[in-house]
Amino acid sequence: MTAHAPVLLHEAIGGLDVRSAGVYVDCTFGRGGHSRLILARLGPDGRLIALDRDPEAVRAAADMRDPRFTIVHGAFGGLAHVLRSVGISWVHGILLDLGVSSPQLDAPARGFSFSREGPLDMRMDTTRGQTAAEWLASATETEIREVIKTYGEERFAKSIAAAIVAARSRGSLATTGQLAALVAEAVPTREPRQDPATRTFQAVRIRVNQELEELERALPQCVELLAPGGRLVVLSFHSLEDRIVKRFMRSESRADTLPPKLAVRARDLPQPKLRLVGKAIRASAAEVAANPRARSAIMRVAERTSSQAVAA
Repeated sequence: MTAHAPVLLHEAIGGLDVRSAGVYVDCTFGRGGHSRLILARLGPDGRLIALDRDPEAVRAAADMRDPRFTIVHGAFGGLAHVLRSVGISWVHGILLDLGVSSPQLDAPARGFSFSREGPLDMRMDTTRGQTAAEWLASATETEIREVIKTYGEERFAKSIAAAIVAARSRGSLATTGQLAALVAEAVPTREPRQDPATRTFQAVRIRVNQELEELERALPQCVELLAPGGRLVVLSFHSLEDRIVKRFMRSESRADTLPPKLAVRARDLPQPKLRLVGKAIRASAAEVAANPRARSAIMRVAERTSSQAVAA
């Protein structure tokens, strides 16, 4: 199994601007690459809380016997609740490394990859929720079409959805190989070097795990949990995620708009909650060559202002 190589590792931790005695959250532990580097930069009084919805990722954290470190099984959409449960009300930095990890892709039993035969599962949290096979068996053709079109940005969504519904009427659609073969037959053409099933697998995975909804729930919580000067670092791997992050950060970095000619002193104007830090960062050519997964990565950083923030 391929080891998980965190994308933009040093750039992400640099973006957090780790303080020796700070409190930090790694919302997507994975196999701990980001967490280990955060811990290396923390002093003895620092603290790191890591989350992951994947039970296998939580088990992988068992060897991190560091009193400054706490791992929690949970999704980052419930970040505020998770932090309250471990007695934390504010933090100095939050990292979200979105999408699917290499260990998830490489394990056939997880069903994430169209190139590895396995059960059509795709759940990041294998302890709850519908599998991809269960959702495809119960969703209407319209629902399937809209998911593939919206989350996969797939122009052949209509024909793929029709093929899925026709196939399930003849028997169960239970494996990754069955779905990949079905999509390949339904898609008349594809971009060079891209498997026909790429967009469909991405779309179904996003739907099964409610990935965009989790992100939209998490971002406002991140802002409210950050102490003044605290950093939010987000790594996205496709345009749907990045669009949400970009719009949110831009919106929160703008002051509220007041009616024109309203008599308000400058110091009394409502201030934005975030300040954008630098420009979006992409992986270098060298990193992409070493880790092709980095090709689509984009990192954005924002800092909490003192506006309506908790006191650290």
